[in-house]
Amino acid sequence: MSLDGCQGMAKNLVIVESPAKAKTIGKYLGSDYVVEASVGHIMDLPKNEIGVELKHRTFEPTLIVSPGKEKVVERLKKLAAKSDSVFLAADPDREGEAIAAHLKMQLLPAMKDKKKLRRVTFNEITKKAVKSAFEHTRDVDKNLVDAQQTRRVLDRLVGYQISPLLWDKVRRGLSAGRVQTVALRLIVEREHEINAFQTVEYWNIDAVLKPEKGGQEFTARMVGVQGLPIRVSNGTDADGKESFLANALPDKGAVDEVMGQLERATWRVRSIEKKERRQNPRAPFTTSQLQQQAAGRLGFNVRRTMGVAQRLYEGVELGSEGTVGLITYMRTDSTNMSADAVKEIREWVGKKFGEKYLPEKPNVYKSKKDAQEAHEAIRPTNVGFVPDEVRRFLSDEQYRLYKLIWERAVTSQMTAAVFDQTTVEITAKAESSFDFRTTGSVLKFDGWLRFDEEAKRARAARAAAEAEASADAESAENSKDATSEENSVDRRLPVLKDGESLQRVRLDPQQKFTQPPPRFNEASLVKTLEEKGIGRPSTYASIINTIQERDYVKKIAQRLVPTEIGIVVTELLVKNFPYIFETGYTAQLESELDAVEEGTERWTDLLKGFYAHFEDELKVAESEMEDIKAWEKPTEERCEKCGAPLILKWGKFGSFYSCSNFTKAKPITVAQGTLKKDPKAAVKKVLAAFAFPMLVKAMNEDVAESSVTVKNRAELLEALQAAAGQGKKLVVEPVSCDFTKENFAAKPDLNSPGAQEAEQEEEFCDNCGRTMVLRNGPWGPFMACPGYNEDPPCKTIRKLTQKVQTKPPVVLEEACPKCGKPLLQRDGQYGEFIACSGYPKCKYVKQDLLDVPCPKCGGEIAVRKNRRGDTFYGCTRYPKCDFTSNQKLVKQACPKCGAPYLVEYANSEGAYLICPNNREALPKRRLRKGEEEAAVEGKKCSYEKKIGPPKPKSPKAGEEPGERRRPDPEKTRAVVEAVA
Repeated sequence: MSLDGCQGMAKNLVIVESPAKAKTIGKYLGSDYVVEASVGHIMDLPKNEIGVELKHRTFEPTLIVSPGKEKVVERLKKLAAKSDSVFLAADPDREGEAIAAHLKMQLLPAMKDKKKLRRVTFNEITKKAVKSAFEHTRDVDKNLVDAQQTRRVLDRLVGYQISPLLWDKVRRGLSAGRVQTVALRLIVEREHEINAFQTVEYWNIDAVLKPEKGGQEFTARMVGVQGLPIRVSNGTDADGKESFLANALPDKGAVDEVMGQLERATWRVRSIEKKERRQNPRAPFTTSQLQQQAAGRLGFNVRRTMGVAQRLYEGVELGSEGTVGLITYMRTDSTNMSADAVKEIREWVGKKFGEKYLPEKPNVYKSKKDAQEAHEAIRPTNVGFVPDEVRRFLSDEQYRLYKLIWERAVTSQMTAAVFDQTTVEITAKAESSFDFRTTGSVLKFDGWLRFDEEAKRARAARAAAEAEASADAESAENSKDATSEENSVDRRLPVLKDGESLQRVRLDPQQKFTQPPPRFNEASLVKTLEEKGIGRPSTYASIINTIQERDYVKKIAQRLVPTEIGIVVTELLVKNFPYIFETGYTAQLESELDAVEEGTERWTDLLKGFYAHFEDELKVAESEMEDIKAWEKPTEERCEKCGAPLILKWGKFGSFYSCSNFTKAKPITVAQGTLKKDPKAAVKKVLAAFAFPMLVKAMNEDVAESSVTVKNRAELLEALQAAAGQGKKLVVEPVSCDFTKENFAAKPDLNSPGAQEAEQEEEFCDNCGRTMVLRNGPWGPFMACPGYNEDPPCKTIRKLTQKVQTKPPVVLEEACPKCGKPLLQRDGQYGEFIACSGYPKCKYVKQDLLDVPCPKCGGEIAVRKNRRGDTFYGCTRYPKCDFTSNQKLVKQACPKCGAPYLVEYANSEGAYLICPNNREALPKRRLRKGEEEAAVEGKKCSYEKKIGPPKPKSPKAGEEPGERRRPDPEKTRAVVEAVA
């Protein structure tokens, strides 16, 4: 919306964060209000310096207008100068408050009446909530701004002072994050647990029984012998206490002994216990619970969940209803709902299902101990918008997530489900007495589970599929919640009596092995972060995204697997910064940030306390941190070329094996005159430079006439004297083996189907929630918001991950034409290529050659690609010959002018063969900077011949193509992520 054309009439300016939110709010406020979007943050710390005052410990940040936001800020200033009042309506959280504070900083000088700039917040984007918010405006909350600013400064201090250490010791371009590193630490420590896990064997014995007089079969499990429980030792727990596996036997010997007695045992019911069990509904969603449930039940990752929720919050077009915000604000840790919302839900439930589904009083839920509770729980803004009734207006993912939120909020105000649960204790009597137990549970009154039947079926199907694909014990656990009673619900038992005899149908001994703790998925990581107090609801998505974008973690089969670089960086940081990256201290900082928000602690005091610890650890790390770049670890591996031991070294893409005989020492030349006059001096010079063995070569120009390997002083002198008469120059060089191989064992398998699926997941803009699209830039492809070129633009971008692992080279049967060594098929930045295995000594690369000689020098023409991936054709003698062509050369003489070749050219009208002298038909060459167009001399020809149909049309500006192939992220460069 714009003020242009308002004929000078002043209006009220409202500023929100996203264009979608602006559209929804604009419809509620009417023509007296102009709603504009800041498109996220407009100010930030400078990129090329730390931007925080440290000398006097004031910690004052240096804020600048974010690069790319200058036009947005100028536009908002002009609008503010013309407006009666300005309302800052950014999201109702710390980050939104900081955006409002930055807007105030920029707009206040441009306003005539400084008192007319106000802050408005609303938990839901509905007409009622928005109107009410504008009736209760306030000033920007300094405490909230201080809390957000403190978090930003903390992250800047850690990132800008630790990252240079990582560049120096590990690899340039790495970075450290205050909270992200702790999250990564959890993932790495879990990986170490998995690697150190000791499997324990155990056995369960199940018995399939039925009443003596006939009836339904049922299954019972052995739980004890002679009244004592059976169990198997399972090491120690986290507190060092011995742990056990219940209802289990240790080995097959013990099982065979028990089975022998059970085969001849008499079976009888010892006792029957019946009781009523109530299952209460769950609280409405907090952010972390929504992320976990969306992962378990819908298969959404955290970013996708928050992107879809953002769109539901900002507004969806519902036909005649117009644009409606369907859910309340989705970043919250509260389980409470407003009294009006509770009343509305209870009325809806009463009308729909009757009074028996309503508790006497509204259900009240406790939030976790350190919850901020600044907002309501996530709920529908209007319970009347039933998911199935508005489904036609929603995308599939919007419908599924909205239904999850709507049902959770509605069922939270319904009565408990009631079950009749029966526990039967059974005795098998032989020489010893063996105890068995079975439990059955029947749903007596569905209560709130009336809504959950469909969800339970979907969840059970999903858990079954995961269990079939993997033996991962936690997969089912993560998809369960308080309602997951599938294993016992509706497991009906036959009518049994105390003391009744039973008939054994069969025995089922089952050998099992304990499984290591599962790797984190996004849902379980969020759950752990919440339990440990690390981060806050608004930060979980960015934490998980950041560690993946930095290539510290890869997602494989929905599990977060640390990469080698992630493990190395974590171990370095935890070792050298044990206090700053300790989970307990990170959680304590979150509590202190809450205190800053509440006004009970000064932000500078928090930073002083933090920096005192941080500065001490930083000084120690600068002098004592291990230099990973200098790694040279001996191994038991042997070189495939010379048999020497391999050494583990560190390179650009992680660790690799290198032959211990490799050396970078340069050859030395021995003067033949010196050798004749003083042979001892010549030998002494060589021995001062190299150790045995070494090569003695007689050289003529660049050709070796002879080459002899020597292993002692006598052989060296003899070889030098023998070579003196064979060449013009004597060269001695150390024996060096250039064999290397990847350390694939230390890297996750990025070629697995699970890894490939993870790379294909849709991504969403963190500012406006729209699905991000692939764009090409000067440094390769990247993901960008569809609003990248809009006015104002949404410049959110996300880099494609850097290369972590290359495919192993494949040895070909073809020999190198230069040196005779085998050729290798390698995987490079621009795709596969074939090169000599003798690299770097032999730099032969097999090229795709055309059968047309170079028009300029007569050499060969090869097919090449530039850094953008575009194909062109150039002479192989470059740089001596600089001939290039964007069109393919065809070995066919021009029938008109006799030119030795033709070129292929395609446009929107068709594909053509054109004479190179037909300059009118060919596209003009782009001139280099400062170059003037020269007059073209020579033959002129008009020959052209159509050989094919038109090429497909390119999409119009702003229009996305129907299909775009996402490039392999392992073959693309990284781009710097911009701050939107």
